[in-house]
Amino acid sequence: MPRLEACLVDAYDTIVTCDFTPLRHGVPALAGIPLAAWEQEYTLVSPMLNDGRLSKAQAFRQIMASCGAQATDDLIAELVRRDQELLLANARLYDDVIPFLTRLRDRGIKIAIVSNCTENTRAMLVATGVDQLADELVLSCEVRSAKPAPEIFRHALGRLGVSPEAAVLVDDQARFCAGSVAVGIRAAQIVRGELDGQRPAEGVTLVRSLVEVEALFGE
Repeated sequence: MPRLEACLVDAYDTIVTCDFTPLRHGVPALAGIPLAAWEQEYTLVSPMLNDGRLSKAQAFRQIMASCGAQATDDLIAELVRRDQELLLANARLYDDVIPFLTRLRDRGIKIAIVSNCTENTRAMLVATGVDQLADELVLSCEVRSAKPAPEIFRHALGRLGVSPEAAVLVDDQARFCAGSVAVGIRAAQIVRGELDGQRPAEGVTLVRSLVEVEALFGE
């Protein structure tokens, strides 16, 4: 088996925990749109936000138009600012993240954060210091491809300059792990809470912490 040279690491619920409730309530409240109506429209535009077809400003403008509300440029800018502010205020790293990323770097392992996300995530990764410990931030909204599509995994491999066989993905989502395995990348599914009967897919290792992931790289 080839030596592992790189680790592709998911963001949300893998290294970052976030209470999205204030964000889900705060932005619609600022827009003056009922929560249920906002969430219904947001669900429709969410895939386009994740793969970069829409910016937050464009999506918010589209949601307000669908809800019959007028959106000035100033209000849209304030909604984008509030969205970013609430994410920064309510996201934090799990305790094992900085030690894990630091030890990988010290061992010469290349690191890419590979996340399905919208444009507010880069600032959060910078604010938490993750960008300083990762070689690359591969964000779906920026690379125009989202997990489990093979393109985002190949993009990350290309940025790191490694082959699929030399990399492992760490992700909390079973289907994203399966997507990496499909392109030849080993996968570790991290389950931080209750297992709830979860069993890893074929070719996927189940881990409960990032310390267990580090063990995959050997001594």
